[in-house]
Amino acid sequence: MPPDYFADDPRSNLERMLAGDLYIADDPEIAKRQRRAMRLAVRYQAAYLEDAVGSRPILAELLGSVGEDVDLRPPLYVDYGSNITIGARTFVNYNLTALDVARITIGEDCQLGPNVQLLTPTHPLEPDPRRDKL
Repeated sequence: MPPDYFADDPRSNLERMLAGDLYIADDPEIAKRQRRAMRLAVRYQAAYLEDAVGSRPILAELLGSVGEDVDLRPPLYVDYGSNITIGARTFVNYNLTALDVARITIGEDCQLGPNVQLLTPTHPLEPDPRRDKL
């Protein structure tokens, strides 16, 4: 039986994750937030194909903050979206993967090429915590 890593820690897995501490990723609240982000990313892609400017409210709902005149070409892949900030007048080409377990900030007047990956999650290096799904 694995040790109880969180015996003296009353925080939820989501709270531990946001603090940058070890957590269990298959927590129901975390999974709910991930599914929300996936649904919004798919809605954004479909809306962008019909009307790039009109799709902006969906992007704003998905991400933590979006500056004016941001052009983010889908598809977009995120863990949560809510931990991502994009500054004004930034262009992001196709296929951004931004795994936002921690905060991701893209400044103003930036240009990101296709297939960029911004990856914040990490895993323990020791084998036992990895086996225990931390």
